[in-house]
Amino acid sequence: MKSAEDLICVTDDPASIDEVQWNGLLERQHAPSPFMRHEYLAALHRTGCATAATGWAPRFITIVRAGRLVAACPVYLKSHSYGEYVFDWSWAQAYHRHGLAYYPKAVVAVPFTPVPGTRLLAIDDAARQSLLSALEAACTEWRVSSVHVLYPDEVELQLLQRQGWLQRQQVQFHWQRAPGSPTGDFDGFLDGLQREKRKKIRQERRRVAEQGIAFSVHEGEAITPELWDFFHRCYLQTYQAHHSTPYLNRGFFEAMAGEMPHSWVMFVAGRGGVPVACSLIAVDRTRGHAFGRYWGALEPVSCLHFEACYYQPLQWCLSQGFVRFEGGAQGDHKLSRGLLPVTTHSAHRVAHPGFARAIAEFVTQEAGHVAEYIDELHERSPFKPLR
Repeated sequence: MKSAEDLICVTDDPASIDEVQWNGLLERQHAPSPFMRHEYLAALHRTGCATAATGWAPRFITIVRAGRLVAACPVYLKSHSYGEYVFDWSWAQAYHRHGLAYYPKAVVAVPFTPVPGTRLLAIDDAARQSLLSALEAACTEWRVSSVHVLYPDEVELQLLQRQGWLQRQQVQFHWQRAPGSPTGDFDGFLDGLQREKRKKIRQERRRVAEQGIAFSVHEGEAITPELWDFFHRCYLQTYQAHHSTPYLNRGFFEAMAGEMPHSWVMFVAGRGGVPVACSLIAVDRTRGHAFGRYWGALEPVSCLHFEACYYQPLQWCLSQGFVRFEGGAQGDHKLSRGLLPVTTHSAHRVAHPGFARAIAEFVTQEAGHVAEYIDELHERSPFKPLR
């Protein structure tokens, strides 16, 4: 229930929100992640990565009670669907065919970051309900076609379902240490795989080594400005190879190095002391979670992508006693490398009644296909069957 003293505000600059209060509220949530930290979101805006000019116009909603932040969420008005990883291009095309505007739409999300976690920060269930009501009212006032909560946590998903929001499912691939299992090493991880999968991974790792590639691991403040420069070159190269435009700039990564250094681990591949590729993961050391994010190479090396993006991070997670490594969006090639399918979610509220009914039918059919796909993936599990 909303208090008479609650002050609901909307801001177009996340830096105007108190950083300490935002991060304190985040730490109380069901599934916090480094990407929902104030520093991360503010840096995206400050460095020009997520702004109105790039199609991500901020409209953060906050609820303040007696000077204390009691609820908040990041909201963006979007003029496109890039950088979300929950694909609704077909919805936009359907609107266009009927002479209706799909954009602007509103998203509650972390830009360019398909990582599940809390999106509606709140001190309790009542404050979360008030926040959701404020979000719905704001989106009606803004006359957007729809509002989308991307990759919410389980608590939020249940609330959104009770409120009648449409739900979609997607599939990601995560490695998770079995509850109660001892901290192991990479050989122990391989021992749990079926013989052909274990053999393939060893062959791929051997092929990388035979090409003269060796890795160094750099954590936190040990990632020097020179390494960040090299990483950014590799990051740009990846986008250029796919003929696309990178979402993040060097200024953003400089902000991460200065404001969130302990949230990053970099794996640098070199030959003869000369770096040729690298990958970057984000980490939550408190919870033992790691998140695969970016990679790039300055020259083609057979099997290097698998080594840099999966085997090196998994090996590090095992050595550090981490319990989860999220491999990112899409890619069932990750299954044979020990990352298992996990269902992720999004929730959607569509203003147009006719399109709301049509999209509801679509997501129901889509959910059946996703369930079949996950069943098929589980049948192809790379791990030995439990005895």
